[in-house]
Amino acid sequence: MPNAENTDATNTIDVLDVTGKKSGTTELPAELFDLQTNVPLIHQVVVAQLAAARQGTHKTKTRGEVSGAGRKPFKQKGTGRARQGSIRAPQMTGGGIVHGPQPRDYSQRTPKKMIAAALLGALSDRARGGRIHAVETFSAGETPKTKDAVALLGGIAPAKHFLVVLTRDEDLSERAVRNIPTVHVLRVDQLNAYDVLVADDIVFSTAALEAFITAKSPTLRQAQGPEVLA
Repeated sequence: MPNAENTDATNTIDVLDVTGKKSGTTELPAELFDLQTNVPLIHQVVVAQLAAARQGTHKTKTRGEVSGAGRKPFKQKGTGRARQGSIRAPQMTGGGIVHGPQPRDYSQRTPKKMIAAALLGALSDRARGGRIHAVETFSAGETPKTKDAVALLGGIAPAKHFLVVLTRDEDLSERAVRNIPTVHVLRVDQLNAYDVLVADDIVFSTAALEAFITAKSPTLRQAQGPEVLA
């Protein structure tokens, strides 16, 4: 947690070029990256997101759906065994399943304002920990080189899991990092609280960071209109 006198410094991060050298700085607006982190809210949103990702196609057969005759397996008396009425009963081998899982929809209704607040809270937590970074690009020429992207990320932080955020038109940068096992790539309009939380460090391209700030900042959004994400 930063000290009071260092609060302003934490809202300014360095911008790196493709070689890892500092090429400038950029501001992280406090209205987006210095908000209170509501842990219960983030938990609720993440649980809802993971629930929505479940297919819900699990299925077991009841005694009315399994194959088998409906006849009585053996006579009622004289065998010494417990009486049985059907080979499809749950206690019989190959019989139906009682109260087994059935196809269902796991999605939960989550208001958009809660989703947005959870994302900003997660980003604010990462920003206060110095785990948000900005780079100009991951590809210097017309041919993307994964080796250069690996070197750039290695110089940013010794993280095990990077979240790289790009705009829709940064195809060269996406091709440069998509095959790195420790990197998960998202477009800026796909950014969500869960992927922020599971990543050790978040690396924005300068274009993606600008687009995100423009889209989420109330003052900038009013000035430029509602549809600002690429």
